[in-house]
Amino acid sequence: MTLLVVHARLITMAGDDCGHVPDGWMRVDDGRITALGAGEAPRIDGAEVLDVGGAFVAPGFVSSHSHLFTSGARGLGVAETLYGWCDSMLGLMAHATPEDYYWATLHGSLDFLANGTTTAFDFTDPRIPWERMVDGAKTGAGELRPFAHQAAQIDAKRDAGLRFVNAASLDDAIGTDEEVVDRFGLVVDHCAAIDPDLCLGAAIMGAVQWSPRANAAELEVAAMRRYGVINEAHFLETREEVELQRSKFARYRDAGALGPDMVFGHFIQTTPEIIAEAAAGGASMSWQPASNGRLASGTADLPAIRAAGMKVGLGLDDQACTDVSDPWQNMRMGVYSVRAATGDPLSMLPEDVLRMATLGSAEVLGVDSRVGSLEPGKLADFLVVDPRSPDLGPLWHPVRSYVLACSLRNLKAVYVGGVLAAADGVSTNPLAPRAVEEVHRRMPQVAERGGYPV
Repeated sequence: MTLLVVHARLITMAGDDCGHVPDGWMRVDDGRITALGAGEAPRIDGAEVLDVGGAFVAPGFVSSHSHLFTSGARGLGVAETLYGWCDSMLGLMAHATPEDYYWATLHGSLDFLANGTTTAFDFTDPRIPWERMVDGAKTGAGELRPFAHQAAQIDAKRDAGLRFVNAASLDDAIGTDEEVVDRFGLVVDHCAAIDPDLCLGAAIMGAVQWSPRANAAELEVAAMRRYGVINEAHFLETREEVELQRSKFARYRDAGALGPDMVFGHFIQTTPEIIAEAAAGGASMSWQPASNGRLASGTADLPAIRAAGMKVGLGLDDQACTDVSDPWQNMRMGVYSVRAATGDPLSMLPEDVLRMATLGSAEVLGVDSRVGSLEPGKLADFLVVDPRSPDLGPLWHPVRSYVLACSLRNLKAVYVGGVLAAADGVSTNPLAPRAVEEVHRRMPQVAERGGYPV
């Protein structure tokens, strides 16, 4: 099948000024971009023509840090910082069955797609349920849930049609070193059985920050090497026990984790020395500005991190800690928070954060050969965003207006592989209506099952 997109204001993310083409066209064959250009589009016999009438056509957003299973737990823990919020939201989900997790994850995945995020790095909820933190670590007293718990979350993303990298915890509080590393192979094998254009890979959910195990970093590195996967660690996120958090950076460094396959998620409570070491080792960062504000975690030192040469991606994090999975809101919060902290408008420009939310995230995750920009050979995941509905006025600087003035109101269509996935915020997936029904039915049951006060 050939799709020809015409009369498009392209933002390709390739080249200067985010690859902006004021009047362009794009050809898609069998789900991949095969050509694009400026001016009059070529005539292609038998092609389906999509005339967007001057609307923006831009790559789908890539969230470099997400927890899609939380889609049925929004609005909890509003008066709490990270660990109290985790007690609230993850304490609720601890009573969910694999089927509950499936529908919550499907609900979250379809929500991402309808709001313009076509690829997500997603952390499945660990097989060991959430435990309260004691002296900066979990107690390790929980029970290991069956693998069906994780499989349900992976399968839900597949059924939603969302492209994803699936990250899972090693759940290292239970088992011998060998058992812990072997167990991660179940995730790798399950992901490998899914269309590789949909499941873009498996990854480790780094957990040294709260692991009760002294050799947690060594185990993560062993699994990274054995299975050839990346590791994204929640690290230096919260304001609590900052010195204890910082002391654990040495565990990753001494284990040999620092390198292109290591991503630090949040990375807020840093020091110049930690940033320098992470950058020198080749590690990158995933930044979640909306979540960091919601949980009062702080503002990462993006100017220093970027100056050190670290790659940075942008993540939407939980639906339960951003509440609205709006990539434009997330970008703007990022721009505004950094500028407010530095007093310098040049410390974060709109085009900087747009790159982080698309190609930058794809680079951090190692999937930039497939997604993140509109270029020949890449998967045809794109958005149609109309600056005249509602009208933004003159586009003095189109790319900056795309970031600063567009919103979900302007998002008219989402395409994944050249196929319409959502229109005007409504999913085309036949499972979407049932996902809504199931989440509304199941989540109160989950709360009741756990005697959970909501």
